Amino acid sequence: MKEIKIESYGKINLGLDVLYKREDNYHELSTIMQQIDLSDILTIKDIKEGIKLESNHRDVPLDSRNLVYKSWEKIKEKTGINRGVHININKRIPVAAGLAGGSTNAAATLKGLNELWDLKLNEEELRNIAVEIGADVPFCTMGGTALAEGIGEKLTKLKSFKNHQLLLINPGMGISTVEVYKKLRLKGKRTLDTNKIISSIENNDIKTLSDNMINVMEEVVLENNPIIEEIKNDLIKYGSLKPLMSGSGPTVFGFFDDLDKLHYCKDKLEEKYTKGIVVEGKTI
Repeated sequence: MKEIKIESYGKINLGLDVLYKREDNYHELSTIMQQIDLSDILTIKDIKEGIKLESNHRDVPLDSRNLVYKSWEKIKEKTGINRGVHININKRIPVAAGLAGGSTNAAATLKGLNELWDLKLNEEELRNIAVEIGADVPFCTMGGTALAEGIGEKLTKLKSFKNHQLLLINPGMGISTVEVYKKLRLKGKRTLDTNKIISSIENNDIKTLSDNMINVMEEVVLENNPIIEEIKNDLIKYGSLKPLMSGSGPTVFGFFDDLDKLHYCKDKLEEKYTKGIVVEGKTI
């Protein structure tokens, strides 16, 4: 029985603006997305028919609600190949955390099935399938550093921003992206200066980048989750550059200009957020 293992990397948003609600009920976005080395592991193997999902995490749906399931359905639909698959999802990315955990699993499934079934789909063909699965899936298929516009499907690859150290703190709860979008108060104008973010990336300047990072979803999430602001303050207190909530939250990240500061901060926050997840990572 043929089997492959594939790493499924998460992402952070170095800035996130929601511009307006479109006629198709999706929201027009402008966001800088960055792949990070925090990953899940997917083990994919052939079975006679259907799909069987397994996971080490109790909150991962093992049916058609999972984007992995939708990836299998879409790739069959687009290629005309009807084969069964067993997929084990070893979760290390927190669930419903603003880190694209479900989307990156979907992207890894597309790439994994492309290899397992020898479909020979190129990157553009995979991204065209990905856009029909979820807004973050095209980026997760591509990876690296990118400006994402539209609903996330219009991707402009940016200069690599890899090997920057960061700390991620998830307070141990999930946030519904759908609910956050429902409560957004759209300002009708741009909040995020993407040009400043892109310039900081091109200059490899994490200080200027951090100073200009904005996530318009923070305001909504903070209303019922003041712990987000507390985490941000603690990060700064123990040596982080200006932190930001990723995506629809609740994960908060901060960059560090010194590894000793990062390790000190990690030790302090692990003492405080014992029910959460405090993890060191880097951009890739």
